[in-house]
Amino acid sequence: MKPNFALLQRLSLAIFLTLLCQWAIAQRTITGLVTDANTGEPLIGANVLIVGTSSGTTTDFDGTYSLTLTADARELTFSYTGYQSQTIALGSSNVLDVVLAA
Repeated sequence: MKPNFALLQRLSLAIFLTLLCQWAIAQRTITGLVTDANTGEPLIGANVLIVGTSSGTTTDFDGTYSLTLTADARELTFSYTGYQSQTIALGSSNVLDVVLAA
């Protein structure tokens, strides 16, 4: 009996696509702005970390950030030198603006 390579290829492709779709659905992207509480100015280079991991990002020149999360992420920690850190629970919104106090 000969193996049916066309059938095996189709089956492998179907399994791969199913796993790829599940991986893509399990992630979401959070964006936002980090500013100073007194002046309202954006904080350049503020740290944004996913609690319980070593994954994160920093804010850009406009004080904005974008971070791709996995489905199990529940909190983000925002920190900046000379400012009080904040840990914020994630809700259903994909936009999270944060104000840090000195």
